[in-house]
Amino acid sequence: MRDGDWELVERLKAGETTAFRELVERHKKKAYYIALDLMGTHEDAEDISQEAFIKVYTSIRSFRGDAQFGSWLYRIVVNLCMSERRKKSSKDTEYFGDSIPEEINYADDGDSQHHPEMALQSRQIQEHIRTALEKLPRMQKTVFVLRYYQDLPIKEIGRMMKLSEGTVKSHLFRTVRKLRESLDFYKADFGIEEEAC
Repeated sequence: MRDGDWELVERLKAGETTAFRELVERHKKKAYYIALDLMGTHEDAEDISQEAFIKVYTSIRSFRGDAQFGSWLYRIVVNLCMSERRKKSSKDTEYFGDSIPEEINYADDGDSQHHPEMALQSRQIQEHIRTALEKLPRMQKTVFVLRYYQDLPIKEIGRMMKLSEGTVKSHLFRTVRKLRESLDFYKADFGIEEEAC
């Protein structure tokens, strides 16, 4: 784990609280956005990212450095999200919450004020994607969000999720195939035809 965080981790293990503050500053945005993408609300994302850093602080001595610090931290975030989702799913809450958080409104390119029809269609497509994601197994949803919403490399996802790269690719392949099936009705709208074999 000889990356930019290595020295800070060693200093934190030695009891330097300033090293912890530096690690938080380096990673808080990414931790927050992973939690936001997986949980869907600002409040949940803040709670989970803060809880993740508390776990880091209290268990830093157990971090052996086999992986990069970031991978270890983001794995903690993902685990906390999955645990929280399990609790919430028993209360029948939706995967992405009741509304589209402003922070993850990916299709809003700033042009929606000039093209309200396009903005409406974009929101509808996003909602259909989120509904389709809700129907997927938890692991497939998580891998998809980390790859396509957080733009993490497959290798990094594998380290975070303790999966082989082949398993990550397999989850992504199955997820994309299921999403295509769920969103098949858009083919006619966009003039997409089946490719001839």
